[in-house]
Amino acid sequence: MPPMSEGIMVILSSPSGAGKTTLVKLLSERKGFTTSISYTTRTPRSNEINGRDYHFVNREKFERMIRNKEFLEYAKVFKNFYGTTKSNTLNELSKGNNVIFDIDWQGTNQIISQKLKNKLLTFFILPPSREELFKRLSNRDMKDKLIAEERMKQFDVDVLHWKEYDYVIVNNDLEICYEKISEYIDCEIKQQKNTYDIDLIKNHINKLIS
Repeated sequence: MPPMSEGIMVILSSPSGAGKTTLVKLLSERKGFTTSISYTTRTPRSNEINGRDYHFVNREKFERMIRNKEFLEYAKVFKNFYGTTKSNTLNELSKGNNVIFDIDWQGTNQIISQKLKNKLLTFFILPPSREELFKRLSNRDMKDKLIAEERMKQFDVDVLHWKEYDYVIVNNDLEICYEKISEYIDCEIKQQKNTYDIDLIKNHINKLIS
């Protein structure tokens, strides 16, 4: 355990469309977590603001940052790069701020492998069903059904990484999902038992991949 004056790290990952970005925002607003803002080479969506949602950079700059070893983690997702800078993260943790990450399983594995001294909790968010996931993807600023179908194919790959996480949560109801994540974080910090049921998760995974 790090000194109490140091912050903890919480990672939320999910297949595209499962709702992790909204959950990250709720944890930031309600629990005072500092959101790690990733760098990315993808084009901003219509509702996104540079410096608030992501740091949008071109591929040349991103690759230069890789060469300079500026990233705590980075990954290529759907032909675009995403990455978290090491300096910003360590600076926030040293000030006692808890940092929350919205990253995929590739980035999660990179952070785990670095074995930082700060406590790390990892959450994998799942949709209630494949049908609901496709509905969310089709409605999310994606008028092209081919894009949604591409995300569904990637879902079959991403979902297999659930075992690499401390907790897996089904996002059927946003508020209930948030409350579960919040409960597990608080219990971990206080070193108390929680209500997590791995058997329920295994049954849900089997339904999603069958």
